[in-house]
Amino acid sequence: MNVLITGACGGMGKATTVLLKEKGHNVFAIDRKITDRVEGVNYFEADVTKQDELFGVFEAIKEKTDILDAILNFAGIYNLDSLIEINEEDFVKIFNINLFGVYRVNKIFAPLLKKNGKVVITSSELAPLYPLPFTGLYAITKAALEKYADSLRMELNLLDIRVSVIRPGAVKTDLLDVSTAALDRFCENTALYKCNAERFKKIVDNVESKKIETYRIAKIALKIVNSKKPKYVYNINRNVMLKLLNILPKRWQVAIIKRIIK
Repeated sequence: MNVLITGACGGMGKATTVLLKEKGHNVFAIDRKITDRVEGVNYFEADVTKQDELFGVFEAIKEKTDILDAILNFAGIYNLDSLIEINEEDFVKIFNINLFGVYRVNKIFAPLLKKNGKVVITSSELAPLYPLPFTGLYAITKAALEKYADSLRMELNLLDIRVSVIRPGAVKTDLLDVSTAALDRFCENTALYKCNAERFKKIVDNVESKKIETYRIAKIALKIVNSKKPKYVYNINRNVMLKLLNILPKRWQVAIIKRIIK
């Protein structure tokens, strides 16, 4: 099978690239910066925010094959900040990668997808949940991404192409390190939430302490690629406390968070 993977040199993307190659798939790998190449993988350096670079990859792949069996979207970034303190450039940037980047890749490479092909979108356990304070920006992009995936699924199903969403909790990736760094930076720089931020940091540390290895995400991706009828959503390592919190009425959730943090 011919598969396209974005974010192929980062945690989940790299693990998936390695596993799919090991299982005999022909892998076309895209990342903004190529590192740690896997032998036999076709690598392309491109930024998912730059349409012209993606079109260049499209033409390069067409020289090798006119068929893709699957598109796997793993490119993404994390940010953590106050919604009334974050600058507009950072606000726009995370949408440009996490949402619009997925849209660009799927739109550009969809003409190569064969009948019964697969589109895989990586979301987050936060997407269907009410967001916690200061993680709202990331959660908003992932919630929007899932609405996009819902709509894309309805449309591509008419063309006999499957769409699946992988919705992981905490995973041992560089993104988690970025999350920790972003939280530390926010606690240091916020002018409005000094005491609140330090208490919130303890909650985040607890949520992220139960991490899983990237190969578990790769195994789900492999299962989707190889399945004739994959499921729409694959949940893995969801945090029990977050799930329990979201069972409560929204008014109670807000009150509990305020009591814990303030």
